[in-house]
Amino acid sequence: MNKLIYLFLIITLFNSCSFNKNSKFWTSSKILEEEKLDIKKVLRDDAILSQEFNKNLKINIKSKIKKISFENSLLNNTGRLNYSGNFEKSSRYKFSKIKNFHQYEPDIIFFKDNIIFFDNNGSIIQFSEKSKLIWKKNYYSKNERKLNPILQFASNNKYLVIADNIAKYYMVDLLSGDLVWSKNNLAPFNSQIKIYNDKFFIIDFSNTLRCFSLKNGDELWNIKTENSLIRSKKKLSMVIVDDEIYFNNSIGDISAIDINKGELLWQLPTQSSLIYESAFSLETSDMISDKNNLFFSNNKNEFFSIDIKTGSFNWKNKVNSNLRASLVDDYLFTFSLEGFFIIIDKNTGNIIRITDIFNIFKSDKRKAIKPVGFIVGLNNIFLTTSNGRLLIIDIITGTTLKNLKIDNEKISRPFFSDNNLFLIKDNAIIKLQ
Repeated sequence: MNKLIYLFLIITLFNSCSFNKNSKFWTSSKILEEEKLDIKKVLRDDAILSQEFNKNLKINIKSKIKKISFENSLLNNTGRLNYSGNFEKSSRYKFSKIKNFHQYEPDIIFFKDNIIFFDNNGSIIQFSEKSKLIWKKNYYSKNERKLNPILQFASNNKYLVIADNIAKYYMVDLLSGDLVWSKNNLAPFNSQIKIYNDKFFIIDFSNTLRCFSLKNGDELWNIKTENSLIRSKKKLSMVIVDDEIYFNNSIGDISAIDINKGELLWQLPTQSSLIYESAFSLETSDMISDKNNLFFSNNKNEFFSIDIKTGSFNWKNKVNSNLRASLVDDYLFTFSLEGFFIIIDKNTGNIIRITDIFNIFKSDKRKAIKPVGFIVGLNNIFLTTSNGRLLIIDIITGTTLKNLKIDNEKISRPFFSDNNLFLIKDNAIIKLQ
């Protein structure tokens, strides 16, 4: 079974690329192209409008602006950011095209004013926003490099923990890039990494949550959940609240674990029955938390709220989305795979407003376009799409204010740092100013 998993999951993502300390990471800045919004034509389409709800309802946000913090990362919720996004210019750091980019969800790590990412053969690169290469390190053998490992990162601002899709995990010093320790797992990894005190956590492709020592990488305990030979490539997620970790597996089960004891507290299936084909197609969003509840959705038209203490459902609603939601005040913001901006009352699960934000696309093309990810700013939401657009959406009215053409193909969810927005595409990191 492990051989089948390796064969199925290990694929080539990058072609070769090189760096030197005199190379420039960012292209010269250019003016962003704004596409015209074809509103009038779509407004006549009654079939689309009939799916909206309370479209004229205005939403006012009262919560304070949040800074991105370590606690935010544990809860997977950035909330409302102090960001307006004028987007007058863009620049790119280019690399060789990533094959099958749509299958992966790589992250950018920010350290001080620097950016950390990786290249096609597993080299970790730290460079500044001003194009200076800080360090570049590679801890893979020649044979491992040929497998083009895909890296996932987590940082505690002193060390960087790395896990990949070829079953390797290791830690480096953030200042120097020097290797602290390196280990191998029985199965590849496909999840977020969470650092908590002197431990860190990863889920591997056997649906096993593993707890490792931050000091030396030794495994402290593991929790195995039901395994499936065929599974979705969607990255699995974790939330940590008060010494307890909550995680999902590839077949939709949610588990709660005591971090100190490594004991299962509760487990809740969210899918009644799954055959291999449906398990492979299930895509669950990242879980987020308000410290009392878990919130998440999937591409099976289900949005859940779960009480973290009892492991019981608070409510369930019909929302078709595999995007990480965002919680601001008592509002849950999300976007359906069909292109609708949905606002939900977090306490009752009642839908407050549904707005069609894909009405800017022609009806014969919108079915192929999917939302990818978003952040909530001061007054607007910034949403990326699978056809390389960045939509700027007014929170109060749900109106799409701008449709910026970033690329013609999929771009990642937005990453925010130092009043800039960063996106990943198949051959570049894009910085929007």
